[in-house]
Amino acid sequence: MGVGRQARKAIPLAPRPPAGPASPADCPCRRPVKPGMIPPMQTRLERIHAALEAAFPAARIAVADDSRHHAGHAGASPAGETHYSVQVVAAAFAGIGRLARSRRVHEVLAPEFGSGLHALSLKLLTPEEAGRG
Repeated sequence: MGVGRQARKAIPLAPRPPAGPASPADCPCRRPVKPGMIPPMQTRLERIHAALEAAFPAARIAVADDSRHHAGHAGASPAGETHYSVQVVAAAFAGIGRLARSRRVHEVLAPEFGSGLHALSLKLLTPEEAGRG
């Protein structure tokens, strides 16, 4: 360390929240923002949720960060935010096969894959399929 320079103190990070929501209603992304307010900085989970809501407006959406389960695996980052489980129940999936549904979601989330998202576990259903079980 040079003369006159002070050592920087480490700032402790806040603990990560537990694994994601059990149902779409529990999703932490549903924070209300009052008109005229600047929304707080978004996590990848919040950005994924917002992108899916924009692409599938009437859908039920749940997103969970599974990164802690993949620590040390290929593609995992020590900072997390790399592996997610996503459930979307949307009428937009009617008449569309599983591969086409997956491609639609991957297209919506392409910017996230370009900035560190490594893996998604997808459950993509129509309302009728979700009602069956």
